[in-house]
Amino acid sequence: MSNFDPYDMAYIGRIIEIKDGTAIVDFNGIRRDIELGLIEAKEGDYILVHAGYAIKKVKKEDIENELKNMLNKIKD
Repeated sequence: MSNFDPYDMAYIGRIIEIKDGTAIVDFNGIRRDIELGLIEAKEGDYILVHAGYAIKKVKKEDIENELKNMLNKIKD
């Protein structure tokens, strides 16, 4: 049995705007209101989101490197 739980997922998005502790976050064209109470972030930051809450700030370079690694694994 796999350790993967489809209900235990998080998504990366970019903060478009912040108002009163809530961010409008863009997930590749889909925008959602996300609570920022657990982390400190600013407009333009990339964040990891789970269940409507930002849980971690993510560096753009880390995202790009991870995508490159995934694509290289697919090629092999």
